[in-house]
Amino acid sequence: MYRFGARALAPAVGSIVLAAVLAAPASAHEQGDVLLKIGASQVRPTSNNGSVLNGAVDLDIDNSVRPSLTLTYMATRHVGIELLGAWPFKHNVNASGAVGGQIITSKQLPPTLSLQWHFLPDSTVQPYVGVGLNYTHFFDTKATGALEGAKVRLKDSWGIAGQVGMDVKLNDRWFVNADLRYIDISSKVKLNGESIGTAQIDPWVATVAVGYRF
Repeated sequence: MYRFGARALAPAVGSIVLAAVLAAPASAHEQGDVLLKIGASQVRPTSNNGSVLNGAVDLDIDNSVRPSLTLTYMATRHVGIELLGAWPFKHNVNASGAVGGQIITSKQLPPTLSLQWHFLPDSTVQPYVGVGLNYTHFFDTKATGALEGAKVRLKDSWGIAGQVGMDVKLNDRWFVNADLRYIDISSKVKLNGESIGTAQIDPWVATVAVGYRF
């Protein structure tokens, strides 16, 4: 599971579409429905994750995969309001330049509230797009390697999130889901109470899940 990533999403989406082809006709999401989706999400930071110490140290933040959960309320047949939650993601922060190797480990929770537009409410395959607001809380942050013994903090982040995805109905209640988000996440890095730079995380978040319509 921890090697799940963007490359794994394509065959997963193919399997979802195949399931849709084989599935019997299914009811659309309707106004007032609540959709519960449980699956796995990978947070994959973009490259160039910022620098600290006046640019002397470049940061590289690794990927993390955890179980995830989303709740969507269908305000209309086309409009959904979705909240994303997950088990805390853990990231290692590596450095290059004046300091090398792993220097920080941290956990984070990225709850994201999105407004979605569902294009084809009567279709078995129901694509959607969304835009929303993300709040990322960093905790259990520890200094390692060259910073061992120092006090390190990553400040919490607010940012915009965009998404594309699709639900594939299997029957009147069950469906499968594939979803890809881009989230604006940046965090001020503090060392022994002093700000030393910014970590630019800005991850792609890929999710596959099984859903149930209430």
